[in-house]
Amino acid sequence: MIDTEAERISHCVREELARRRLSRQALADMARISISTLEKALSGRRAFTLATVIRLEQALGVALRPSQPTSHSFEAPVASPDAMGSYSRGAVRWLEGRYLTLRPSFGYPNHIYAYLTDIVWNVGEAHLVFSESERLDSAFSQRGNVSVPHLSGHTYLVTNVDGQYRMAVLGRPTIRGALYGILTTLMVGHGSQLVPAAVPIALVPSPPAAEWAFGLIAPENPAYARYRAELDNVTTDDFARFPR
Repeated sequence: MIDTEAERISHCVREELARRRLSRQALADMARISISTLEKALSGRRAFTLATVIRLEQALGVALRPSQPTSHSFEAPVASPDAMGSYSRGAVRWLEGRYLTLRPSFGYPNHIYAYLTDIVWNVGEAHLVFSESERLDSAFSQRGNVSVPHLSGHTYLVTNVDGQYRMAVLGRPTIRGALYGILTTLMVGHGSQLVPAAVPIALVPSPPAAEWAFGLIAPENPAYARYRAELDNVTTDDFARFPR
């Protein structure tokens, strides 16, 4: 691939990343390529292979090569599988974007864990997918599918790894697009034992230029009061209940 074409492809990819507020890690996951391959190709340190370009086209739903079909020409279903709600992209476009994600810390009382969640449309599979980044424990970053069934009006972020499920159930978005609900997962108990746990979770739309504090947020952190107020919305506004 000649340099001018590689530069054009790199520019198109960076433009799509910025327009969709999508992280490079999220795009690499969607295209099923390594983040190292993507970074080196975008910086010009490694040539774009045809296989990489095709995977990026399918992940982004745009043509990166001249005289290639547009996203409408990809042979993909027009709606998500029934098990995810049978939604079209137009019906869920409002969900696409980047979110500051907040939940209580499992290991530190009164601390808040903060990271990013990207929700994007997977063209090849015709449904929304999500991926997490900016986590302290990056090895445990989650990636999975997004279900939006019409009956309940809720949004489900579901991870299934070898039969192990983790799920966030989120209520209808607020006027500013924030999502509040409950996260069910596993936490470390005594020794190495894993035990089920449920906590409130908040996803707040993150503008491209936003500067958020990530990781473990202690009460003395300047961002703590704002983050705590977001998490408190889960119960005060009745997005989820934790009966005793």
